[in-house]
Amino acid sequence: MTDEAVRTDESTHPVREGHTPQISLKKWQIIGPGLVVAGTGVGAADLVATLTAGSRYGYALLWAVVVGVVMKIVLVEGAGRYSLATGRTIFEGWRSLGRWTTWYFAPYIMLWGLIYGASAMTSAALPIVTLFPGVNLELTAAATGVVAFLMVWFGRYRTFEKIVSALVLLMMVTVVGISTLALPNLGEIARGLIPMVPDGSTIYVLGLAGGVGGTITLAAYGYWLREKGWASAGWMKVMRLDNTIAYVVTGIFVVAVMIMGVELLYSAQLAISSGDNGLIDLSEILRDRYGDVVGTLFLVGFWAASFSSIVGVWNGVSLMFADFVGNLKKLPRDHPDLHTGGKYFKWYVLWLTFPPMLLFLLEQPTGLVIAYGALGALFMPFLALTLLGILNGSRTPEEWRNGWVSNVLMGICTLLFVALGVNQFVNAFS
Repeated sequence: MTDEAVRTDESTHPVREGHTPQISLKKWQIIGPGLVVAGTGVGAADLVATLTAGSRYGYALLWAVVVGVVMKIVLVEGAGRYSLATGRTIFEGWRSLGRWTTWYFAPYIMLWGLIYGASAMTSAALPIVTLFPGVNLELTAAATGVVAFLMVWFGRYRTFEKIVSALVLLMMVTVVGISTLALPNLGEIARGLIPMVPDGSTIYVLGLAGGVGGTITLAAYGYWLREKGWASAGWMKVMRLDNTIAYVVTGIFVVAVMIMGVELLYSAQLAISSGDNGLIDLSEILRDRYGDVVGTLFLVGFWAASFSSIVGVWNGVSLMFADFVGNLKKLPRDHPDLHTGGKYFKWYVLWLTFPPMLLFLLEQPTGLVIAYGALGALFMPFLALTLLGILNGSRTPEEWRNGWVSNVLMGICTLLFVALGVNQFVNAFS
């Protein structure tokens, strides 16, 4: 196909390759893959981490949330820029750096999928079990996984994007709406934007800046761009707008969660449980203070955040796995098995859904949890370092390589993720 050939993207608008699409802020179709990656990345663990930080330090660490949003914009923009500028996937970029990337990624994606599948299904089931006492947690978790499996197995990208966008809207409306009831102190919020690190808060700073908003799903952005039909450098401006808006929305959501942590927990000197049960504790506090309706709405937002992560991972990481297998088998990029609904895509959806259910029978699968924590701690440094590698030099067209600003920001991201990764690695074995 020549550069003058016309193709049609998923929004049914003819687009010439190499031509810059016109951006219309009145058309919601320009916001899609970014909202998917942002909505997928924010799960129950992020909510608990933000609530805990707010309950311990008030608004003092709010600036770290803003830093985290900027970092995610930088990293996801880098992944999207590489895909649009080169026409290659992120895994192709990794492989160009050497075989070591494959040796890391292969065990990571298999082990990560097994443990994440079990924890994500349980997380999404917890608010349902809380709303309907007497319902079995493990059976509800398994049913949640099967529902996500069917939606991803039989759906296509356009349907998937609409589902995740609706879930993001639901969690935004519920959580942000509830945070306004807490009557946040605007003066304290403004002071929280001034960087400070209270005693004992270093790990919370690292967690808020580096951990909120996704890990492996950040690398899936390029695949969602491809599925959307944004496949050339002509879409660069649209991609950047999509990515920025999506993470600003994520930032607003996380700030709303911190407001609840400060106004409901910090001011009253209340503590919540660790893990997902902390969100159940918060729902009870909301129920006591504002009534059953508000407590129930928070559980709905909790469920939307958890289920959007499941559906997003089931789709996005399955696309990454399909690309991984396709590269090893040297399949062409347009091979149907490498896209949504393809053979290798479906194989990994199965892996995410059914083998993890066996872990429900084990209260503490210690060996797997340790290995998962160790590998997971290394992924974000891996992503930041490899983006620096592929976005500098001949692997990327000169026009779209990193400038000094991008390199400085990605360098800071790398250092932060290395520090956070070392802490998580140590904790995995302690």
